[in-house]
Amino acid sequence: MFRFTMLILSTALFSAAVTADTGFLTLTLSEPQTRPLEGVVWYPTEQTGPSEEVGGNSAFVGTPVHRDAVPALGRHPLLLLSHGYGGNWRNLNWLAQAMVGQGYIVAAVDHPGTTTRNKQPAQAQALWSRPQDMVRMLDALVASPSLAGRIDETRIAAAGHSLGGWTVLELAGGQFSTARFITDCGQHRALGGCKLTHTLGIDRPEAAERLAASQHDARIRAVVSLDLGLARGFTPESLARINVPVLILSAGADSDDMPAALESGYLTSNLPAGLTRSVSITGATHFSFMQLCKPGAAALIEAEAPGEGVVCRDGGDLSRTTIHQRLLEEIGGFLNQALQYQAPRGDTPQDSSR
Repeated sequence: MFRFTMLILSTALFSAAVTADTGFLTLTLSEPQTRPLEGVVWYPTEQTGPSEEVGGNSAFVGTPVHRDAVPALGRHPLLLLSHGYGGNWRNLNWLAQAMVGQGYIVAAVDHPGTTTRNKQPAQAQALWSRPQDMVRMLDALVASPSLAGRIDETRIAAAGHSLGGWTVLELAGGQFSTARFITDCGQHRALGGCKLTHTLGIDRPEAAERLAASQHDARIRAVVSLDLGLARGFTPESLARINVPVLILSAGADSDDMPAALESGYLTSNLPAGLTRSVSITGATHFSFMQLCKPGAAALIEAEAPGEGVVCRDGGDLSRTTIHQRLLEEIGGFLNQALQYQAPRGDTPQDSSR
């Protein structure tokens, strides 16, 4: 049974390990043609020299990478990332960069229909396809180690923010009941997820059977939920059967739209206690889990899209940089322990070890 008694030691290892340079590539998964996927991969590389920034723009901070660099030798744990509704792969670039420094390969996709650049209703209403998107990326990387390096298939994890948190819980074995969700929304109309019921097709008759089906992938050995939504549609029975470690991180400065007690708290109450760690992150809002904002970004975004500047506002006196450091300590320590992985140091070959 998984225990968290070694979390402090794991966090210390996470903080002390030597970081690696970051390789980066983009790829398109064109099959099936009805749902092509755009994805990216960050990975360890020995390549040095000038780097370029990816994922940044006038509002958000990017990360330095070596594009299409030769992957580092050895086997590496894999972390799959899933963005929230209306987001994209850039949102968790800070987490990807840090985990590559620990020896991980990190991959993300833009989920069609629920991403910044594609909100086609037909794609959005195929909500059950989101976990399948991640499986497609996983299959592609395992089949082609020349892309980003060899994956240690015994050490694969998934993390997701907001709707991405729902997505990775599906991979862990959570099963969704549309009837349960719709009934619950009658009592909690203010929840952000409830406002997306029609947009995500949850109220469509054909959705009930598709969303109730298990999307469990036994290759996923640990999951991290970052202030998830739609949690209350998971059946308690399916959550109780999840048999991998789960880290639930919620916003300490939450809102009526995404209250931690009703969303993340619902998971904590129904997941196996011995496999679950739940942490409220002081000063974090729902959007603090996203990438760093540049100075003046909130005003810039607000001028272009009134009401959207909130994505760059955090709670309390803590900066997003400080909040991210706390998140990295929690996530790094959790994953290294859950996957029984020790990050390499400067004099250690880049390879998984038990």
